[in-house]
Amino acid sequence: MADTKVEQMSVNVVKEPSLMTGAVPTKDWMDVPAVFKPGNYCYPGKPSIMEYHNNHTLPGLFGEAREFAYEDEDWKLPENWKEIIINGIKERLDKFRSFKVYMDICVRCGACADKCHFFLGTGDPKNMPVLRAELLRSIYRNEFTKAGKMLGRLAGARELTIDVIKEWFMYFYQCTECRRCSVFCPYGIDTAEITMMGRELLHLLGINTNWIMEPAANSNRTGNHMGLQPHTFKQNAEFLLDDIEEVTGVRINSLNFNRKGAEVLFIIPSADVFAEPGIFTFMGYVVLFDHIGLDYTISTYSSEGGNFGLFTSNELMKKLNGKMYAEAKRLGVKWILGGECGHMWRVIHQYMDTMNGPTDNLEIPKSPLTGTVFDNAATTKMVHISEFTADLVHHNKLKIDKSRNDHRTVTFHDSCNPARAMGLLEEPRTVINAVCNNFYDMPENTIRESTFCCGSGTGLNTGEIMDIRMRGALPRANAVKYVKEKHGVNTLACVCAIDRATLTSMNEYWNPEVEVAGISELVGNALIMDGEKERESGLRFEPLAGTEG
Repeated sequence: MADTKVEQMSVNVVKEPSLMTGAVPTKDWMDVPAVFKPGNYCYPGKPSIMEYHNNHTLPGLFGEAREFAYEDEDWKLPENWKEIIINGIKERLDKFRSFKVYMDICVRCGACADKCHFFLGTGDPKNMPVLRAELLRSIYRNEFTKAGKMLGRLAGARELTIDVIKEWFMYFYQCTECRRCSVFCPYGIDTAEITMMGRELLHLLGINTNWIMEPAANSNRTGNHMGLQPHTFKQNAEFLLDDIEEVTGVRINSLNFNRKGAEVLFIIPSADVFAEPGIFTFMGYVVLFDHIGLDYTISTYSSEGGNFGLFTSNELMKKLNGKMYAEAKRLGVKWILGGECGHMWRVIHQYMDTMNGPTDNLEIPKSPLTGTVFDNAATTKMVHISEFTADLVHHNKLKIDKSRNDHRTVTFHDSCNPARAMGLLEEPRTVINAVCNNFYDMPENTIRESTFCCGSGTGLNTGEIMDIRMRGALPRANAVKYVKEKHGVNTLACVCAIDRATLTSMNEYWNPEVEVAGISELVGNALIMDGEKERESGLRFEPLAGTEG
């Protein structure tokens, strides 16, 4: 059934039929151009958005703002575009030792080939991580190695042409930087880093996607992806208190904003206050904090933990990450608690220490309820909500009625960045098992460090490439289908805002009977609040088991 659905999709990203049918190719991969047609590429950044970046964000990093379309033959590149790219590669080779190593050590063994969800979903060889990296590595060999200059194609080298630039855009935006391939690489090559370098180089020519550049501009300007003004963000969050009261009978008054002197600054992905199913996750946060009496505040000026700089350039990543710590310093909090976000946590755990430096104005996080000191956050001063909640569970600090989630049979999607980048593997499962009676993991080779991606991360969760997204999501969807059919799973839980959005679309297509939920929503359902009425529904107003009809 799944194979039939894939065959019905209309997208074909290459002209050479043999690459998609398994027949012997008639052309070398270097001779097969990328073909742009509606549905297989993301739209470029709006000129107004790019002008904002060039004037206010990081001038000089994003190329010239201009009106063009990727289906056009002429992308209106600057006259010296080739010089810009070669100089850009040289600069990054000098700056990032890992980039130089990854360019040199690959032996093209192919261990990564069948590990990429986009290759599995599309069947396009250029979506094999090894070949995707060759798109850039071949130019590196031609320009920076003696063998490449002398032997050309025999050494895997090729000339930099406009067709190469177009190919880069096509395939570096069919990579979600999920790093699953790196788990299986015998040399530890992180192809996600190569994708990041490729995207940075494209940005130098003004080649980008609006779905990434506009949220990044909004975060720089107003502190969240949607560009919500402080009062609007506050109103959206407070509106959810009415829903909590309707479900529980309890009016929560502890939610507050921009309060100086609070112990904890709580930072979420902004989708949690304006979009389903994220709003139910936010309601769970608020119920939990009121339940334990946490002294916290939320900043309306840095309300976004998701860092779209990770998808654009290291410099923008550094700037957006720094906003959170600037707010923590302004508000005088002791430490930061982060919500259910994916790429926020990769930035914090893999880049922050060397990128933004030490956070000497904050304290090592310590739970005010249990006394646990989170030594793993000794430098970042930031704790994930699942770590925090699992610690509360371990010390029996929560009043829980697990039966309130009996209408849900749950499985868990290990979001790529929290799982592979920060090792958050058991804490979410600890929380789920504490608040749910019915939990089943997906097959072992699809979870934990080997987890499959949602298929739409790193800014690819845009509507114009829905066919590509559904192809990329196929491996994860198959694993969900397995536990749905074997155990009756009807809920896919996760700890990432992008996943909550993308997995919802994935399940609507592949597994329409399965809903997507944040773990904190399940916590909010199960918590016994002081003064509550008898619960008849969960936080999204769905009837609890035994109350239907």
